[in-house]
Amino acid sequence: MLPPTKMRDWARHLLAHETDAATDPALTESPAILVYEKLRRDLSPLVGADGFQVLAARALKLAKANDSRLGAAQITAEGDLRGFGDPAPQSEAEKALDSEAGAIFIAHLFGVFLTLLGPETTRRLVENAFPCIGAATEPGITTPFENMLKEVTQLRSVSERLETLAGEHPGVGDGLAGISGNIRDIATILDVFAVIKRRAEGQDEVELDPQETPYIM
Repeated sequence: MLPPTKMRDWARHLLAHETDAATDPALTESPAILVYEKLRRDLSPLVGADGFQVLAARALKLAKANDSRLGAAQITAEGDLRGFGDPAPQSEAEKALDSEAGAIFIAHLFGVFLTLLGPETTRRLVENAFPCIGAATEPGITTPFENMLKEVTQLRSVSERLETLAGEHPGVGDGLAGISGNIRDIATILDVFAVIKRRAEGQDEVELDPQETPYIM
């Protein structure tokens, strides 16, 4: 299954930005690799180098099912992306096909991080790595209360996933259940704070529209 359209648009925008930013025509590095390396730099600290390697390998496996041009690509044990992007001169049509294959992989990488961290956190991290993405994907201005309530939704989602994992892995169940409870408590405190502040400032109640993704477990 292809990644959702919005994630592919994110990925295409980033690849186009890296292509436009290339000032040395002698450089042959694929834009997809350049984008991947920037994401690895900013996202690895959250999950560790080994964790990022596992997630990237999962994303590449999903992407290979969508585009045969990724067949030779691999994520090494160190987390490097290898075997993608032909360094030889290519026609414009070949470059376009490679670019779309790279966009599919990057979009799948977004997907696995969405599953792990939730949409708001993932978006914020990607925007930190690529400030250019904000102008292309920002649908409108949101209030601080909307942002807080979206974080509440994501925290509760993380709590529920950890609770599920606790039931599936008895050996670490108590620890995961404790973390799940702590996150749920934080979400409740933040929710109450947002409601109190919103009412104090005369804000109407905010309707949330949680984003859906096929990567959610």
